[in-house]
Amino acid sequence: MARFSFRLPDIGEGISEAEIVAWHVAVGDRVEEDGRLADMMTDKATVEMESPVAGTVVELAGEPGDQVAIGATLVVIETEEEVVQPAEPERVEAENPGVEEVANPPRDGEGDHAQHGGGGAPLDATPAAVPQEAAPLHRPADGPPPRERGGALASPAVRQRAKDLGIDLSAVHHDGPHIRHADLDAYLRYGSAQGYHAPNASRARPDESVKVIGMRRRIAENMAAAKRHIPHFTYVEEIDVTALEAMRADLNAGRGQRPKLTMLPLLMVAICRTLSNFPMLNARYDDEAGVVTRFGRVHLGMAAQTDAGLMVPVIRDAQDLNPWQLANEISRLAEAARTGKAKSEEMSGGTITVTSLGPLGGIATTPVINRPEVAIIGPNRIVERPVFRARPGGGEEIVKAKLMNLSISCDHRVVDGHDAASYVQALKRLIETPVLLFAE
Repeated sequence: MARFSFRLPDIGEGISEAEIVAWHVAVGDRVEEDGRLADMMTDKATVEMESPVAGTVVELAGEPGDQVAIGATLVVIETEEEVVQPAEPERVEAENPGVEEVANPPRDGEGDHAQHGGGGAPLDATPAAVPQEAAPLHRPADGPPPRERGGALASPAVRQRAKDLGIDLSAVHHDGPHIRHADLDAYLRYGSAQGYHAPNASRARPDESVKVIGMRRRIAENMAAAKRHIPHFTYVEEIDVTALEAMRADLNAGRGQRPKLTMLPLLMVAICRTLSNFPMLNARYDDEAGVVTRFGRVHLGMAAQTDAGLMVPVIRDAQDLNPWQLANEISRLAEAARTGKAKSEEMSGGTITVTSLGPLGGIATTPVINRPEVAIIGPNRIVERPVFRARPGGGEEIVKAKLMNLSISCDHRVVDGHDAASYVQALKRLIETPVLLFAE
């Protein structure tokens, strides 16, 4: 028998360390060649480590949330025969991160993966921490038995939470193909798979301590950085979308093979059309260099909900797309983010962001800006209310109208309140006269 030390490879240019997000093995487990070992996150991507040899895991470096230096031992594997230890760690490319494995952006503004508050917006990552020594390897005297591997499908984050709570995933009821956090919540709330509690039984769930690691820690850091560096202000306006909703219904009735339109792609068209006259909003602010870059093209970020939290893929050159093309991009990118198939270039480079909670939207939102962008737009819930409207022959009448509040948060260092209000009023005029969306 021989021992092979798997060292953390070079997983990105300029990367000195990576965070352990989740283990796929435990001490005592048998791992095959190319088998999954761990998910490691840097400030640019999350990468799945695979074993170069077959054998039994005898040592692990650290717990989820710990940092491991590049080149430090990550896993020690006992093999049946001697294996040549590589002199230098290989570089691992990360192109298709997992569901909770989307990178955060560099501070220089070249690209930024996105998270946000108030609906979900991308923010710049904070500077990388000074490399620390790798955590000591775990060497239990009597290694635990191999971890049971159930057939249930779940993301690493869900598996880790279930492990922390002592839940057997094979006993958790779920409707879809994957077990989600909501399924774990239901299991905890109503009891085990043996049956629900009686109506008069206590439904109090036990307290739990969840370690903030991986993507959730990135979100927390980015949110704090955005609020710490950016003086936000939010402007809210009520918009009558009655005519726009009627036009949307007509377009869907005759759409043929084209995708069904929701309100969002039509709003995106209006946003892009009005931004051309308000370049100060379609911009990025490099506060370290003291430079504001105003963009001629619109790379529109959109919030998408995933198991790992809100991510914001980017629709490139949104100003050139019609509503059906935008609808296709919204669907494609949202699915790519949820399934972890989004490419790095699809998760970076936004110039302005839209965050929508759809039917869950409230009266108004105060979304957090996607740093280093300077503005984020949040359409809210559509409601029907009676309004006064002028009669063609004079006088007024009360009619039923569909109304929506639209929020915009701006960076007050580079955007004045007058600019934000003027932009929203221009957007309001276009939305309330929707035929102009298709006018040249």
